[in-house]
Amino acid sequence: MSGYIPHTPPDIRAMLQEVGLRDPEALFGDIPEEVRRRYRPLGLPPRDEDWVRRHLTELSEKSTGRKLIPFLGGGIYDHFVPAVVDYVLSQPELYTAYTPYQAEVSQGTLTWMFEYQTMVCELTGMEVANASMYDGATALAEAVLMAHRTTGGKQVLVPQYLNPRVREVLATYAWGAGLELVDLPFDEEGRLVLSEVPEGTCALIVQQPNFFGIIEDLSGLKERLGEAFLIVYVNPIALGVLEPPGSFGADVVVGEGQVLGNPPSFGGPLLGIFATREKHLRRMPGRISGQTVDAEGKIGYVMALQTREQHIRRERATSNICTNSALCALAATVYLAALGPEGLKRVVLLSLARAHRLAEEISALPGFDLALTGPFFNEFPVRCPDPGGAVKKLREAGIAVLPPEEVEKAGLAGAFLVAVTERRSEEELSRFVSALKGGTS
Repeated sequence: MSGYIPHTPPDIRAMLQEVGLRDPEALFGDIPEEVRRRYRPLGLPPRDEDWVRRHLTELSEKSTGRKLIPFLGGGIYDHFVPAVVDYVLSQPELYTAYTPYQAEVSQGTLTWMFEYQTMVCELTGMEVANASMYDGATALAEAVLMAHRTTGGKQVLVPQYLNPRVREVLATYAWGAGLELVDLPFDEEGRLVLSEVPEGTCALIVQQPNFFGIIEDLSGLKERLGEAFLIVYVNPIALGVLEPPGSFGADVVVGEGQVLGNPPSFGGPLLGIFATREKHLRRMPGRISGQTVDAEGKIGYVMALQTREQHIRRERATSNICTNSALCALAATVYLAALGPEGLKRVVLLSLARAHRLAEEISALPGFDLALTGPFFNEFPVRCPDPGGAVKKLREAGIAVLPPEEVEKAGLAGAFLVAVTERRSEEELSRFVSALKGGTS
């Protein structure tokens, strides 16, 4: 609680006296002297805060020589965040709030949670959604465990193109639960190839769009699975124009919600989206806020369901994750409310148009081609004779893309991955192409 309740010098003296120590430094007395970091001046001149901020930014940029323009993707994306998002999040009653254990004093928190759940259901085409999870990776893993508990099957069909970082988390969960992950290949378009559904399958995972940015065709998949779950791992921004997975019979829709009002922030904190069918409500992990009416007929909000081990008997819990990224979910709520359906659609179309323009210009360069032929959203893999050299050339020009070694983890060799959002300007797109032109010789 020290982040919210500052301790006065008398407080500190009283606490030290209680534990028998002379000063705060003595708290670290058991750390060997040779590895302890001693206080030393930072070497900053006594200047105003704005000067210090700019100076530190300049120092940080020396590590790369310049500020890198992020054409990075692979799960985390640089979208514009309206100022209203940070404004709402900065309200102390929101950024200091934790779990709403006492519903009668948590109406504001429960209200926005209810709105968040509603928007997630609208985006995904599902019937119920929880009030968010840690991140997309753990949301997917929890969805697989839910499928296993429901069907009893122990095989999970996983496309090779699934985000490698997400797959690592899934593999850890599967190992602990005794589940088998079965790899599925992709074709020259970059789309999933499902030849058969083995007996004992509890779920098929489809990423939409997939790790390479390719848009999958979800039609007919659920019909082939029968009782096994169709789990769709989504980029929620893309659902601004794509048909929602619920329309194709998906049992669970999960995804990484960082793109909804949360900056990249070096990869975290993130936001796990989780939505499902109403019939699976009591098997769903996390918390659910519900709307009700009090004795006077006034609308109120309650914590309707909490099936985690902190609230019910451990052996009956659906998950042992005992919290979530609530502030990130609030950011997503404000972001979606601020943009509305048309604003979200505009973000999608701008990202798509700029990505396709850049892809066309890259493909026109000698030696450069798109590695896959399928329809893509705002991300695409580029193949060339020396992808590592091309990535180095781009970095020298102040541009960051996902390097070949990361792309190869998803089963595609000899290519780097490019992501384009609505934030990438015409000048930045031109700089990208110019940098590659200089590296084609």
